[in-house]
Order: sequence, then structure tokens, then C-alpha cells
Amino acid sequence: MGMFSGLASEAYDRQYTDRQLAQRLLHYARPHARDATLTLITMAGLTVLSLADPLVVSRALDLLRSGDASIDRGALLAGLIGLLLAFAVMVWLGNLLRRRAMARLVANMIAQMRRDAFDAVIHHDLSFFDKYQSGKLISRISNDTQELAQVVTLVADLGNQFATLVILLIILLGISVPMTLAVAAAAPLVALAAAGFRKLARTVTRNGFRAIADVNSAIQEAVAGIRVAKNFSQEAAMYDGFRRVNQRSFAVNVRRGLVLSNIFPTLNALTGIGTAVLLLVGANTVKASGLSLGALYLFITSLDRFWFPMTNLASFYSQIQSGFAASERIFALIDAEASVKQHANAAPFTLTRGEIRFERLGFRYNAQQQVLTDFDLTIKPGESVAFVGHTGAGKSSLAKLIGRSYEFQSGRLLIDGRDIRDFDLPSYRRQLGFVSQSPFLFAGTVADNIRYAAPELSDDALREVAVRIGHGEWLDSLPNGLATEVGERGGALSLGQRQLVALARVMAQHPKVFILDEATASVDPFTEAQIQAALDVLLKSSTSILIAHRLSTVKAVDRIIVLDHGRIIQQGGHNALMAQGGHYATLYDTYFRHQSADYQITLDSHKAVSP
Repeated sequence: MGMFSGLASEAYDRQYTDRQLAQRLLHYARPHARDATLTLITMAGLTVLSLADPLVVSRALDLLRSGDASIDRGALLAGLIGLLLAFAVMVWLGNLLRRRAMARLVANMIAQMRRDAFDAVIHHDLSFFDKYQSGKLISRISNDTQELAQVVTLVADLGNQFATLVILLIILLGISVPMTLAVAAAAPLVALAAAGFRKLARTVTRNGFRAIADVNSAIQEAVAGIRVAKNFSQEAAMYDGFRRVNQRSFAVNVRRGLVLSNIFPTLNALTGIGTAVLLLVGANTVKASGLSLGALYLFITSLDRFWFPMTNLASFYSQIQSGFAASERIFALIDAEASVKQHANAAPFTLTRGEIRFERLGFRYNAQQQVLTDFDLTIKPGESVAFVGHTGAGKSSLAKLIGRSYEFQSGRLLIDGRDIRDFDLPSYRRQLGFVSQSPFLFAGTVADNIRYAAPELSDDALREVAVRIGHGEWLDSLPNGLATEVGERGGALSLGQRQLVALARVMAQHPKVFILDEATASVDPFTEAQIQAALDVLLKSSTSILIAHRLSTVKAVDRIIVLDHGRIIQQGGHNALMAQGGHYATLYDTYFRHQSADYQITLDSHKAVSP
């Protein structure tokens, strides 16, 4: 069990029966009935052609040995060779058609399955991504679907194998009933042995996929965190972590390979026993019945071809367990239930005022982490508020709830007087503007990232938006202005520049509700001034919620709300709160006072008089 330790399933994983999985796969095949039909037709033709060879050769052998002087043996051999050559050409053409139709069928099925899985992932709420590693999600969408593609091809061959088996059985019975019964006696042993591999094959395959997902997750995390690793010279530790995960994947998949690779050798050994029994029975049958040479050749050739589909069919359930295990993980991802649930009648909604009201709202991330209890707050249309408080006070949680990124457990959250659970989420979120502390930029230019929220924005309108931030002075620091490439995740820009691009992206959106999550906490004073100038515009045109550690940002709002462990303990303007004393005054002295101009003047004067 050691090599399987750590290969835990995800909370959304579930068990499906083979029938359920087969029905789901058929659902993906139905839209491509033309390719499926062509595949089946060509398979049927190939089956007939493959069985025609021994029949023709058998008949030719009997004619050659018949002693009939009227038979032109040279012409017979030439005709036989020509006919076999024609069969070979037809088989080649049939296989070409079959493989092309099969390739299109499988490619379309897997492409649709990947689209469904990707669509399910991107529409999950943020709490889903807090729980599950992105590398493992990627593995299900890419690796597991690729594994399934191989097994779908195997399943498609099942009909061909079954038809071949039935026709061969008829041929064998026509030649010799006793010999055919001797062959059939070994068939149940082959089927029982194959069934024994079924459960083991599903288990080792499922663990193999989990191990590969761990490897993908380790690679994704390493690439994303490479800058931190280099800053602390932890490349060796990062490599050791990857080596352990990779070694576990190696061990698990070696065991998987051993199990799957032993299926056919075991079945072939059993068919060898059946062949040995046949030889014993066949020798006596030939002597007793005077079986012709052609008939004996046909029986032996047909028997050889009989065992192949027989072992394939017998091992079918064991072979497809890798596909079923892959499809099980894919369908579990597609079927995973969202924690954020909208009402059944949720409909598109247009924000007109931007009023936000919390009514006795209760929220927790888990049973041990209660954040808000009976929380009440009303934010008026067009009002700007700042949430302040120590870490864990609930500031960011309120912003996430307004964005409907998490599900609250009790109470109500009303937007413009309507329950937020009544909204169509995509239409609602398009009317929200959000700037986080660590903004994410997509690979492309600065202009591409500003247009992300408003693709229809013209070049002139885009430049107008950019210039509204600090009169456009920040563009001068970019080597190619708006055409500057930002690099992966915006890595080619400084943190301050990324914040300015993210802010311009929101301004282009013209949101009714604007949320700023500590976006000025880690920028230089010059960039902060540019951001503050843009904020002044946004604060006047939308309902604004700010979570800030900068004095300039806090003092610019209409109302400051002081939180402590999910409760409002003070609220009001800066001067009024300072006059009250209490928690806000303490926060101000701890976080904000050193940012004020008065503090800097006092500090400079102390430096001037110090010896």
C-alpha cells in the first residue's frame, strides 16, 4: 500500500456503474452517427473479407488435390493469387475508410468532452479553486481524456470482434461439431479469468491517473512559484519534492502496466490449453471422418482467428477499465456541484442604483471558520465605503460575497432590493468592477488587457481610459506604450504597472459597483498618487467598496466601517472616528499615521534636531 499512499480522491469524486459510463459515452457519440455508421459498415466488410481468405484457399486446396484432369492448375493458382491480391487491396481501402471515420468520431467525442469539462471548471465558484489544485484539474481535462480516446477506439472494435466470433463459430461447426465443442469447452475458463482482472484493472488505473495528476500539479506549482524558489535558493528542495511525486507515479504506473500487460498472456495460456485439447480430439476426428486437407486447413486457420476475438471479448471488461476509470474522473469533474447555488428562476439583472444590503447574514468557510454572524449593513447607492480591521476581521470575505464568489449559509444579501440569488451570475458580474491586491494579467499587450472587460472598445476610447489615470504619465514608463507586451501573468511589468493596467481595465467597464481589495498596499507613492486620481473618478460614478491599508484611500471614502471578528464595531468619517477613539484610532496609529503628511513633517524635524 505504500506506493498508493497520498493518492486520495477529491471530495467531488463519485462512483459510476459500467452501464452509466457506457450510456454517457454513447451520448457523446450520437451527434456523430454518420462516422459511427461508416465505421460499423467498413468493419462488417472487413470481417467478411478477412474470413473469405481461408474459405477461398481451402476450396483451392481441395480442387488441387481432387485429381480432376479438367482443372487447369496453373490458371487456378493464378486466379487464387489474383483473388487474394484483390482481397488485400479491398482490406487496405476498407481499413483506410474505417480508420478515418473512427479518428473523426473519437476526436469529436473527446473534443466535446474536453469542452464540457473545461466549461464546468470555469463556471465553478472561487471556493472550488480554493479546495482543489489547478494541476489536478488540468490533468483530468488533458491526460484522462486522451486515455479515454484510446479506449473508445477499443470499444468501437467490439462489434467487429463479436461478428467475427459468430461467423467463425458457424464455420467451425460446419466443418466439425466435435472439434468445435472441444474448443467451446475452453471458452468459459477464458471468460472467468478475464473477469478476475476487471476490478483490479479499474483500481490500478484509477490510482495511475491520480499519480499523474499529482505530477502535473507539482509541475504547475513549481513553474508558478519559480521566482519565490529562486529568491530563497530552494531549487534543490523544489526538485526533491518533484522527484518524490514523480517516483511515486513511476511505481504506481509500473504496477498498472504489470496488471494490464498480464491480461493477454494469461488468456493466451488458457487458449493454448484449448488448442492442445483440440489437437487431441482433432487427430481422432480426422481419422474417423476422413476430413479433407482443405477442411482441416480451414478449421486450423479459423481456430487461430477464433481465439483472437474470443480473448478480446473475454478481456473486454478488463481492458476498458482504464477508459472507464478515465471517464469516471472526467464525468465526476463535469458533474461536480457548485457550492454557489442560484434560485431556479434566476434571470439577467441590470443594476440601476447599486444599493447593497446585508440582512442577518451568516457566512463561514468551513465548520471551524465562522466569519460573519447575523451581519447587518446597508451601503447606499453611489456611496463609497472602506472596510478596515485586522487580518481575519472579514473585510475580503464581504467583497467576495458581493461578487457572489462564495455561498453564505443564512440571512440575505440584497442588491438594489433583490436577493442576489435571483440573478443570472454572468450578467450580474459583468456589472461589477474588481481590482485585487495581486492583479492577474493575460499574455498579450497592455491594450489587450484593458480591452478584456470591454472587447468592443475602440483605440481612441481605450487611450482615453488610459489617460484618465495620472494624465497618462504611466504610459511613458512603458517601452511601447499601450502596445507593450505584459508577459506571462504580467511578469514583464512592475507590480505598480500591473495595478494601473488592472484599474484601467475596470474603468473601461464602467461598473455600477466597484471593489478595490488592498490594491495600493504594495506600490510606491508616485504610483499610489496615480491610482488615487483614478479612484477619485470611480468613487464618484459607482458604489464603491474599498479594502485598503493606505491612509489616502481610507480618507477619500464617504464612510469607514471598522470590523472585528466579523462584527461592525465602529463606522463613520475619518475625523469623527478619530474623535471617538477606540479601535479605529488604534488602527490609525498602527497602520496609517506614519503615512500622513503631519507625521512626515514631525519625523523630519526630529531628524533635524537629533545630534
